[in-house]
Amino acid sequence: MSHKLDDVLEAVLESYAMHPHITKIGETQFPKRHLILAVLKKLQYVIFPGFFDQKELRSDNIRFYTGQLLEEIRETLVGQVTKTLRLFTEEFCDAPDDAVQKRGEEIVDAFLAAIPKIREYLASDIEAAYEGDPAAFSRDEVISSYPGIYATMVNRIAHELYALGVPLIPRIMTEHAHSVTGIDIHPGAKLGRYFFIDHGTGIVIGETSEIGDHVKIYQGVTLGALSTRGGQLLKGKKRHPTIEDDVTIYSGASILGGETVISGGAVIGGNAFVTKSVPEQTRVSAKMPELQFKRNENVEFLNGEFLNYEI
Repeated sequence: MSHKLDDVLEAVLESYAMHPHITKIGETQFPKRHLILAVLKKLQYVIFPGFFDQKELRSDNIRFYTGQLLEEIRETLVGQVTKTLRLFTEEFCDAPDDAVQKRGEEIVDAFLAAIPKIREYLASDIEAAYEGDPAAFSRDEVISSYPGIYATMVNRIAHELYALGVPLIPRIMTEHAHSVTGIDIHPGAKLGRYFFIDHGTGIVIGETSEIGDHVKIYQGVTLGALSTRGGQLLKGKKRHPTIEDDVTIYSGASILGGETVISGGAVIGGNAFVTKSVPEQTRVSAKMPELQFKRNENVEFLNGEFLNYEI
């Protein structure tokens, strides 16, 4: 090693000692992100068999293949859940290993038992996307390519783990989906049936958001908090809005506040900024900005059309 690189090494090692809160040396209990994302991929195989698998699936091998996947998911997930319980929950911080292991297994078994329900909800989401988007060629296209379906799938998986009290892992999953799709849904958010995200880029749905059935959201929508200045003091409080059934929210709209309720059948127009509750069957729209037209000196008009020319 060169002298210059040796100096860099010493400086980096000193930095490890100076900032222990961002260093995990010798920490064998910290969960592994790559294993969690591997579980997420295998869950996608289970939820949508035949769509993303590398193996050709047939009626004579589907039982063995799915059973093997579920065994692999359970083994990995129990290990990762157990680590997070040990590190991030007061109840199990100093508990005996067998007690933590037992609770981890209970959580994972309850989660796996919820897979049929997750599939049922996702089937309704796919139907909403196909029926609600004239650009959709088929339901297969929706499953295979729509970023909103992927983000919704990950949320439905992560929300089950979140509801079972699993720390960290649900957020790793949803932030992965965020990085892939541009859609940021906190695992705590509750999504109803027939949920459709159209386009999706730039959507933010906060932790305590509650969304009913048959809700359609376009790109750039924020379901957020009025203020986060309170930081950790706001933990556990309802900070994000409630969206009731049959609501449509168009692109760029912001709906803020834990007491804000968008009642059934309402339509929130593009770029609207909403901080108060909206009655049912109400249309909310932002006032159109005034447009100003100024003649370009380098443009000639002929028969109602314009021709560009250079001086």
